[in-house]
Amino acid sequence: MRGTGACLVAATLIASPSIGAVQAWQSDRGDGTFANPPLNADYPDPDIIRVGDVFYFITSTFADVPGLTILTSRDLVNWRFASHVVDTLSGRPEYDLQAGGSYRRGIFAPSLRHHDGMFYVAVTPVGEPTRIYRARDVRGPWTMNRLSEAAFDPGLFFDNDGSAYIATASSSDGTETLLSLDPTLRRITARRVIHYTKGAEGSKLVRRGKYYYLFNAIPRRLGLTVSRATALAGPWETRNQIDDTSGGHQGAIVDLADGSDYGFVMIDAGAIGRTTNISPIHWRDGWPIWGTPEAPNRVPATARKPIQGMPVETPAASDDFAQTRLGLQWQWNHNPLPDRWSLTARPGFLRMNAAPGSSIWTARNTLLQKGQAPWSRATVRLDASHVARGDQCGAGVFGKYSGGIALGRDAQGHLTLSMRIIEDVASPAKTTIQRIVRESPAVTVRSTQLTLRTEMDFGDDTGAVAYSTDGTTFTPLGPRFPLAFDWQTGTFQGQQFSLFCYNPAGRGGYLDIDSVTLDGRGKR
Repeated sequence: MRGTGACLVAATLIASPSIGAVQAWQSDRGDGTFANPPLNADYPDPDIIRVGDVFYFITSTFADVPGLTILTSRDLVNWRFASHVVDTLSGRPEYDLQAGGSYRRGIFAPSLRHHDGMFYVAVTPVGEPTRIYRARDVRGPWTMNRLSEAAFDPGLFFDNDGSAYIATASSSDGTETLLSLDPTLRRITARRVIHYTKGAEGSKLVRRGKYYYLFNAIPRRLGLTVSRATALAGPWETRNQIDDTSGGHQGAIVDLADGSDYGFVMIDAGAIGRTTNISPIHWRDGWPIWGTPEAPNRVPATARKPIQGMPVETPAASDDFAQTRLGLQWQWNHNPLPDRWSLTARPGFLRMNAAPGSSIWTARNTLLQKGQAPWSRATVRLDASHVARGDQCGAGVFGKYSGGIALGRDAQGHLTLSMRIIEDVASPAKTTIQRIVRESPAVTVRSTQLTLRTEMDFGDDTGAVAYSTDGTTFTPLGPRFPLAFDWQTGTFQGQQFSLFCYNPAGRGGYLDIDSVTLDGRGKR
């Protein structure tokens, strides 16, 4: 699926002041305005709340670990990472990349709320009951309990009297069900059908004054509906709101400290995945309307920042691996094998020991970071001295299309570089298979101190890889390759940058990674 985003015209890019790299996208234009999206990367199924003068944004992470990423901002435009809710995924062998793995499944469409000094997250992993996570501090630690049933895309809600509910609807039906929770949020005490909207899912429930407002995504037409009622039991009125041609199809509203509201909504944006836009909200006859009174019913491409005076800030991207913990920008493709990676074996380097796997798709311990539109490049400095025969270690992309430059050894023990890109496709039997779409012959290099580059161009949805033995002059390896987002195949995410090291024999050598620099300069 690819939304046209007709109203979101190209905006001027402002370089981030961050040291060591220029971000691919900077929403804050430095003159009191911003350009949509605030984060030009795959942050789908958004839920945004305000606590005091701080905003928090949670997003789907599927099988990636750590999971359930939370970002924070003081103006809805400039964001930084706050935490991940889930350190490892538990409950199913697929999370350990067994039984076919959990790509396109795992955890998605979380709901974030804050009540009585506690942060809560409601989420329903595929094939499991709904989970409720809670923490006093958004940085954790988080504890979790399971409910007795699975609520699809659960919309957690606290009423003015403190009563807790979950609103849930699945697009396969569209029936909106309200689950009442006990005060501890550990038990469902009642359930009742309150509404029906054909094709509805992604429920978000908020209250403004005398009205309850229910927001639902309608995936079949990539649209958003808003319903309202003076009682949770209804009756509810429903109106169509925006869609992907005017700004997005899944989201809700968040209040500002001055009592006004802003909308947030995701849009299908091509190979980058699903990005989240924010929009002014104005009210007409008790209904929230996206956009301004002068330009209603569409998300503006640019607008005045909701809150003025906050400094430019972007989520972490580049990394020199000087810390003893991975930065919050990184996630593994599934639960990692803890003995196959280290930040302390060689201080200042990320050591990736070869993990078992027949391909990048089936190998544990592939480390990922989101690609950034409109164009981004990851430059990886590494030491390949200890790459062993049979190893496939290197850097590239991951998602619908996966692979990149892999380092190995030939029969004589010489270091080689080869390029291979595989596409994840569905067979007629609806089983997942991979096919090679691009590859190159192996080349031999003498140096073990190498620099690899991966670029992703989301203007034409293509990527390319190159290598250097001196860190200055780069040689392309193999042809350009396609990039894509596809909810039926791949990872149900936009294309990501990847670091990998695996060996089909299960054991091999290791790769030491000195640094990763992500930037948006030097577009071809």
